[in-house]
Amino acid sequence: MTAVLTELDPRAVADRLKAGAVLVDIREPNEFAQAHIAGALLRPLSSFEAAHLKIEPGRDVIFTCGSGMRTGAACARLTAAVDGEAFVLRGGLNAWKQAGLPVQAGQATAPRQDTRPEGVMRQVLLVAGLLVLSGGALGWLVHPGFFVLTAIVGAGLTFAGASGICLMTRILALAPWNRATT
Repeated sequence: MTAVLTELDPRAVADRLKAGAVLVDIREPNEFAQAHIAGALLRPLSSFEAAHLKIEPGRDVIFTCGSGMRTGAACARLTAAVDGEAFVLRGGLNAWKQAGLPVQAGQATAPRQDTRPEGVMRQVLLVAGLLVLSGGALGWLVHPGFFVLTAIVGAGLTFAGASGICLMTRILALAPWNRATT
């Protein structure tokens, strides 16, 4: 059986939330702290299986992320955690905002609110790019053995794309700057 997340537009999600549906945000804590939909449960994709999603049977479960890309890429992982049909907010938080629906902004009292970096996925792209550039430059200038670094990064990104499991994301999510402040 193929895992499928049924897409819902923002207005349909808002109606289902009023009727008792559960919204699960799979972004990382720093992204969630910046802005999220009121009442959403935070279950970061980088540690999703460890989060043990506990939803009462019979309740609609709707997943969301920033743009809908992560939910689509992790469809099998997300639907495996739900008994019954699972839904996704088409376009994620971006579409929710564009529809003029309310979001909760980051906590103004969080001491590091203004210094938080972009999402973990952007950090993954930055680190992967730097590793590939470094491996290429060192392989060309120092020793060809450094080209192995670019192959390892490429293999890791390929595995992450195919499986929805990114080791680099999990490691970066543990960094102190990516932890939500209380």
